[in-house]
Amino acid sequence: MKFIKEFKEFAVKGNMMDMAIGIIIGASFNRVIDVLVKKVMMPPLSLLTDTIDFKDQKYIIREAILNEDGEVIKQSLALEYGALIEAFIDFLIVGVTVFLVVKAMNRLRKKAHDEKDKTVATPKDIELLAKLTELMEEQNKLMKNSKN
Repeated sequence: MKFIKEFKEFAVKGNMMDMAIGIIIGASFNRVIDVLVKKVMMPPLSLLTDTIDFKDQKYIIREAILNEDGEVIKQSLALEYGALIEAFIDFLIVGVTVFLVVKAMNRLRKKAHDEKDKTVATPKDIELLAKLTELMEEQNKLMKNSKN
């Protein structure tokens, strides 16, 4: 029963919805980055290596072994560095994009938490804490004056 109650609290407070929305947006974002890397960035990079598709770049360690009929007996062995480079570019784009989004969110959050900045609505809890701080400072001043 306690587990069900905790799960209800988790779901009702919005944590589960926030996670679901984040996962859906993340999946869509992954698709955009995938297309950006494979369809926009990799073709110009492929021109540098005189190939059509950069992900097919590889260094062959061992050639395929064929029989008299031309059938493959042993597959070739290769280091497929093109796919690795694509994955690194994906990672860099995602990393930079997430960094920029987090940086922008932190800037907005910092601006929202500044109670003196009237261009952005300050959350109620921050306003209350600011008023409480002011009242405590005023009370401290009064107590110091009464002691003197």
